[in-house]
Amino acid sequence: MRHWWMRPARPRLTRMAIEKILFVGCGNMAGAMLDGWLAGGVAPSTFTIFDPARRDYPAGVSALTQMPQNGEFAAILVGVKPQMLGEVAPAIEPLAGPCTTILSILAGVELDILAAKFPRAAGVVRVMPNLAVALGKSPVGMAEAGLNAGQREELEAFLQPLGSPEWVAESQFDLFTALAGSGPAFVYRFIDALAKGAEELGFDREQAVRTATAMVEGASALASYSPDNPGTLADKVASPGGTTRAGLDVLDEGDAICALLEKTLRAARDRSVQMAREARN
Repeated sequence: MRHWWMRPARPRLTRMAIEKILFVGCGNMAGAMLDGWLAGGVAPSTFTIFDPARRDYPAGVSALTQMPQNGEFAAILVGVKPQMLGEVAPAIEPLAGPCTTILSILAGVELDILAAKFPRAAGVVRVMPNLAVALGKSPVGMAEAGLNAGQREELEAFLQPLGSPEWVAESQFDLFTALAGSGPAFVYRFIDALAKGAEELGFDREQAVRTATAMVEGASALASYSPDNPGTLADKVASPGGTTRAGLDVLDEGDAICALLEKTLRAARDRSVQMAREARN
């Protein structure tokens, strides 16, 4: 018998949507995406990488010491720092013809800027993951310009091994960035706060961190696969007059936790908006 809490196998590609992709830059985020694709069953020969600062690559991945002068790539992933786009775009543009999709993980660089830098490309796509792509566990936001329905479907299939890809209106992309891109840091802070609270009450520091981390891992897994929403799950755990209810009453007092997290997301979203403005200057 299969229960809802039994984790399904990690999705693997059954067909290749994108057969050849060039990475321009392969830092922490792009590197995590590479690891996620490889773990998800994408052949190493799919990837060609140009990053002068990196020397170690997984077996089978093609590494270049200089930007290619030609080549037929189905996609080019731009993974440099946002302020470097103006510097690298002229070298990328000759490779970005009508059969090539530009994938950008550059924070704050909007679609119209990408379209202006790569006018001949099949389409331009903003992609917002977080480092959990390496585990196939990241939400992956996508906003596009120029793609047709078939191209959108192929790109979504190609991103599937990285987690949960979904299309986001560009007007909501800054909020998605705050929630899905910055969100892990907020969760880590919460885990750390739980551990510090347990330490203050008598736990050894290492035991407190270990217990808090394991608890959050299990709780998030159950939330992912439960038919109930997280609010309902919290209420189901909290028996009237019990220990959990006593703790929840503190968190829920004055709706303080919701107000704090709304303020947190607003600050991250507004900074993303500001970065988009700065990218235009």
